[in-house]
Amino acid sequence: MPGTAATPQAADRRAFRILWFGQFAAIAGLTVVVPLLPFYLAGLGLPAGEVAWWTGVSLAAPAVTHLLCAPLWGVVGDRYGHKAMVVRAHAGLAVAVGLMALADTPGEFLACRLLQGACGGVVGPTATYASTLAGPHRRGRALGGLFGATGAGSLLGPLLGSMLAGRFGYGTLFGCVAGLLLVAALLALSMLPHRRTVRGQRPEAGERPALREVLGRIVAHPLSRTLVLAGLLGQAAVFALVVVLAPRVERLTTSVSSATVWVGVLQATTWAAALAGGPWWGRRNDRGPAPVNFAVAAACCALAVALQGLPTAPEFLVPLRLVQGFCFAALVQSVLHVVCQTVPEQARGTALGTTTGLLDIGQVCGPLLGALAAGLLPLSGTFVAIGTLLIAASALAVLGTRLRRAHPRPPATDAVPVLPEVKP
Repeated sequence: MPGTAATPQAADRRAFRILWFGQFAAIAGLTVVVPLLPFYLAGLGLPAGEVAWWTGVSLAAPAVTHLLCAPLWGVVGDRYGHKAMVVRAHAGLAVAVGLMALADTPGEFLACRLLQGACGGVVGPTATYASTLAGPHRRGRALGGLFGATGAGSLLGPLLGSMLAGRFGYGTLFGCVAGLLLVAALLALSMLPHRRTVRGQRPEAGERPALREVLGRIVAHPLSRTLVLAGLLGQAAVFALVVVLAPRVERLTTSVSSATVWVGVLQATTWAAALAGGPWWGRRNDRGPAPVNFAVAAACCALAVALQGLPTAPEFLVPLRLVQGFCFAALVQSVLHVVCQTVPEQARGTALGTTTGLLDIGQVCGPLLGALAAGLLPLSGTFVAIGTLLIAASALAVLGTRLRRAHPRPPATDAVPVLPEVKP
């Protein structure tokens, strides 16, 4: 019957919208404070000479605990269902951000950031659940659509942070973010259907690989190993930029308040471009090899980053940030796309949890590298050094395209339901 046939597609459409909103809410909430973190930490009483170091440590902290916990959460999701992991991620973030509203010292704030990484981590479970809504020939579109949610959240978050933090205070802002994340968790709990595998597949007990085996597959396969390492370098470069952007803008403006606004505007500009770039690169990954798209995007991103040390006014940074954001949108989703091709469907939660945990090594190292480069190099040289990381990532992806020819993609066994397009 026509009505019966349409029901699964309507359910998938609604599920994807819930996932999109949840990822948007999580990213918007977390990026409210990240660009302004140096100013926020200074307000907690840190001496000026310690702000850069505490900024780097605070940025890296969630990645450390997420690196340890994400693979384990993936195993739990593969065993008991991916819906529970989506709910857990949003509820965990709500608790961690709510506690940030109560932090009075840099040490307390750091503890909340560690809790955020251990209990949160939205990208892995959301991508895993979304991949069950789309078969192999439309997976890029699914992952690209979710990266559009990341772009939208990162666009709104810095704007809200720069405009509202000074007026209402960070405590009130954190409380509102925690409430939004709780709404996302309740929506996922009440409206997402339980889903462990692609519709139509029922893996037998005992077929689900263990965590060690899944990690072994990712590392042993030349293409996935190369792309994960390239993605790690890309993440390190982007998080190193967070440390040096605010001081760079402050030198180009006349006051801290002006710099605060410009930092928010530039971050929003970057993620506006990523909002457009996410679905565009996702469609390209469905039509062609993801490593090629990664290599092109990383090279263009490297050029845009390296040139950011040259402008003499903040408005001249805008076109460079547009290019950076559009191209960065290709990186993480291309890595996840390749990993999905490498592991069996019944272990996808473990694989994507492990991969996002590995990529978080870049989030750990990036801010520390940014702080180190800022201390050793002139500011223009710092941006060139960060651009070099992206060039290295592009080179690894080029190597991955050659390895792909030697190790062609195995035939897909996933079902291929149609994923409806959902625009923000």
